[in-house]
Amino acid sequence: MWGTAQFALLAAAVSLGAMVQGSVGLGLGLVAAPIVTLVDASLMPGVMLCLAAVLPLLTLAHEWRATDWRGIGWSLSGRLPGTLLGVLVVSAVSTRLLGLLVGCMVLVAVALTVRVVRLPMRPAVLLGAGAVSGVTGTATSIGGPPVALVYQHVSGPRLRATMAAYFLLGSLVSLAALAAAGELRAEQATTALALSPFLLVGFGLAQVVRRYVDAGRTRSAVLGVCAASATVLLVRSILG
Repeated sequence: MWGTAQFALLAAAVSLGAMVQGSVGLGLGLVAAPIVTLVDASLMPGVMLCLAAVLPLLTLAHEWRATDWRGIGWSLSGRLPGTLLGVLVVSAVSTRLLGLLVGCMVLVAVALTVRVVRLPMRPAVLLGAGAVSGVTGTATSIGGPPVALVYQHVSGPRLRATMAAYFLLGSLVSLAALAAAGELRAEQATTALALSPFLLVGFGLAQVVRRYVDAGRTRSAVLGVCAASATVLLVRSILG
C-alpha cells in the first residue's frame, strides 16, 4: 500500500492534469495516468475513468451552452462498441502492444492534420473517432485524442464543452462495462474519491491558462496535447 509521499504525487498529477484539461479540453489522462501507473498499476484504469467522469461536470457548469450535442451523439454511438472491445483488451490482450499501436497512430494523425488533412465533422468520422476512443480510453485511460483531433478547428469553449460532455458520458459507459466484466475494484473508486478535491485545485488554475489558450491558440494546444498524449503512451508501453 502506498503512503503519504505517493498520495502527494498522485494529488499533484491530478491537479496538473485538471489544469491542462480545464484549459484545453483534454489532458487529465496524459498527465495523471503515467503517475498513477507508476505509483500503483493496479489502480488503472479505474481511478482515471472515475476522475474523468467527475472533472467534466466542472467544465459543463461553466460552458454547457457551447456543447455540440449532435456530434457527441455520433461519437458515443462509436464509443459503445469500442468500449466493449476495450474491455476485452483489458482482460485478454497485452495493453503494451495496444499502447504502441495507438501512440503511433495518434502521432501520424497529428502530423497529417497539421498541414495535409482536415478531418470533417461528419457522422462517419465522428463514429470512427468514438470507436477508437472507446478502445483506448477503456484499455489505457487515454481516449481523448481521436475525438479532439476532429474538433481541433472549433472555438475553445465549444471544444471544452463538447469534450467534457463526451468524457462524462463515455467514462460512465467504460466504468459500467469494466464493472460488469469484474475489472473495476472498490479500491479504485475510493482512491478516485480521495483525489477528487484536487480536480478543483487544477480547474481553478485552468481559469488563468484558459485566457491564453482562447486567444487564438486552441488548435495549437489541442495538437500539442494530443502529440504529448501519444508520446507518453509510447514511452509507457516501451518501458512496460
